[in-house]
Amino acid sequence: MAELDLLGSILSSMERPPAAADGEARRRAREQAARVKKLQEQEKRQKVEFRKRMEQEVSQFIQASGEPRRRFQPMNKIERSILHDVAEVAGLTSFSFGDDEDSRYVMVFKKEFAPSDEELEAYRRGEEWDPARAGQRRRLRELAAQQEEEEEEEQLQRGPAPPGPPTDYKDKYRHLIGSDAAKAAARTMEANKAYGCVPVANKRDTRSIEEAMNEIRAKKRLRQAEDEGGAGGAGGASA
Repeated sequence: MAELDLLGSILSSMERPPAAADGEARRRAREQAARVKKLQEQEKRQKVEFRKRMEQEVSQFIQASGEPRRRFQPMNKIERSILHDVAEVAGLTSFSFGDDEDSRYVMVFKKEFAPSDEELEAYRRGEEWDPARAGQRRRLRELAAQQEEEEEEEQLQRGPAPPGPPTDYKDKYRHLIGSDAAKAAARTMEANKAYGCVPVANKRDTRSIEEAMNEIRAKKRLRQAEDEGGAGGAGGASA
């Protein structure tokens, strides 16, 4: 009996044969790995073929004497990087232009026709390069810079301008209040007796506290007397 128990424990500890589901998972993994490897090989072949085609086009461009630059069709990022590498190996200059990824393209220039900053800016703005128009703009900028420099030199020769007369707020706001409005308002303004528009010197109270309290009490008694007199006169009239 003990021998049977020992045999059972040994058999239970042994690895069981793989189930059918495990075999199916391994088969799918092998198939997926094979597909990935096939796609990688296909992509590698496509890159090699694309590079050969770009090398042929770049060679034709170099041999074309009347073509200082060539614009290629829009490409994806990998194709643009391949074309840039081909152009660099051939001793050419290349730039990518375009705002959207789907519309970006490569333009290749011969070394003797390397683009200027103005030409590159025109391509970046999506414009065609016009040397005549660029020359006009350049001359206008030069004239403007020359005129500004002459004005600065003239200002230095004249020296600093003398200070002008002090400005008046009425002149500053003449277009809003008119030329006579402020003066007329100043002439017709009168001091408010209730709130006062008095000089600063008159606002200083030189009385003592006792004198001020006595004056307040006298005014209060005077008002009470006036109020009592008024009430008596009204009672007699109503009677």
